[in-house]
Amino acid sequence: MGDLCSSLCLKARLEEGKEKNEFRCSDWPASKSKNKERIIFPKTMLDTVIIGAGPYGLSTAAHFRSRGIPFRIFGRPMDSWLAHMPKGMKLKSDGFASNIYDPAGEFTLEKFCAQRGIEYAHIGIPVHIDTFTSYGIAFMERMVPELEDKVVVGIETAPEGFTVTLNDGENIKTRHVVLAVGITHFEYTPSNLTHLPAEYLTHSAAHRDLGKFRGRSVIVLGGGASATDTAALLKEAGADVQIVARQKELKFHNKPSGKKRSLWDRIRNPQSGLGPGMKSAFYSNYPNLFHLLPLKKRLEIVRTHLGPSGGWFIKDSVIGKMPLSLGYTPERAEVRGGKVVLELRGQDGSKREVSADHVIAATGYKVDLERLKFLSPAIRSRLGSSEEVLPVSQSFESRVPGLYFIGVAAANSFGPLMRFAFGAGFAARTVTNAIAKKLPKGGAVRPAPATVPAEKEETEAVSTR
Repeated sequence: MGDLCSSLCLKARLEEGKEKNEFRCSDWPASKSKNKERIIFPKTMLDTVIIGAGPYGLSTAAHFRSRGIPFRIFGRPMDSWLAHMPKGMKLKSDGFASNIYDPAGEFTLEKFCAQRGIEYAHIGIPVHIDTFTSYGIAFMERMVPELEDKVVVGIETAPEGFTVTLNDGENIKTRHVVLAVGITHFEYTPSNLTHLPAEYLTHSAAHRDLGKFRGRSVIVLGGGASATDTAALLKEAGADVQIVARQKELKFHNKPSGKKRSLWDRIRNPQSGLGPGMKSAFYSNYPNLFHLLPLKKRLEIVRTHLGPSGGWFIKDSVIGKMPLSLGYTPERAEVRGGKVVLELRGQDGSKREVSADHVIAATGYKVDLERLKFLSPAIRSRLGSSEEVLPVSQSFESRVPGLYFIGVAAANSFGPLMRFAFGAGFAARTVTNAIAKKLPKGGAVRPAPATVPAEKEETEAVSTR
């Protein structure tokens, strides 16, 4: 009889809460769930929405879980890496700098590779993109099981926060929005080429499988890692490929020597998440100090530090293996006789023409808030972006209160670190601390378990997803 009364009382409380849409974890009897701390019922106003499920979004969500910050996270897991980078690519970042970050450091890339029997080293063994994407999916399943594979189609300001609209029509009221949208919104192609039809010109981000270019001629524009990786993989796939770059020479990272470094060498040339050197170490370890630099200086550093360069492991697949037109910039482009023809101008004023069946612009990414069409025009106008700079505070908060930008969109505020996965840890910690301080009294719930028990993981191979 006592159990029946308890059940009826609980049902009444739940029905009352349902009408008010304000359940709490304590309303659920412990005997009914072994994981009561993971049951978070929706409130009328959610605290935070995270948009993006790459290293930055997943790291932030993992930190939110540990602090009991109510949130929902939307996005296709590791989409930039799974859908917009070519198969066979290797990361320029060293193994130790290619983690996704949980607060306790429980699930690093090193631990993932050890579990799967994948060769790993902090430095010296390149990380294959398939390894990194599989790690990202496993991290999501273990650390961020709340991820919803949905697309945000609209964000508007609302009383006390924002209204977020999903592609299934759901509208969510939230106090804060964290945008971790990554690079794929910001593909850059030189304006004098954009008139070419899509069958003759694409951005490198459009290609996951380069095998479709087997037997065709392709011009790759650019001199950075994206260009050299794409060109090498095209050659491997059986394409007739050439590179056109404005640089007079292609640059590549130095291959790690594998020798133990002296104390003096480690002091003079310290290793960091952005590579060796005093400057890289400063930009890696002190992004808050970088934020205090004058705007002009920040822009210069972001533009010039770690300029276009390929990984050491790709050099032998490019140099001597394909024609290189270096020191040339495309001036005009047209389709002629079924081929795309580029008129190039050299730095010495000379001109020449090159032609191919297709041109791939591996010309990088430029932040442009007008590309974020899901942000309402009113929000975009209030952000105050100029000179490709999105002003954000020391906590990544934009000029629209409650709207945070992390990742590449914040690079001109926090430095080159934001262009790499290594920056996800700093961003996640900073935003988590800032939003935790804003939680209304009693607004936090009990922290969720840090991980899904390993025996319950059912990570599929990326190739089958």
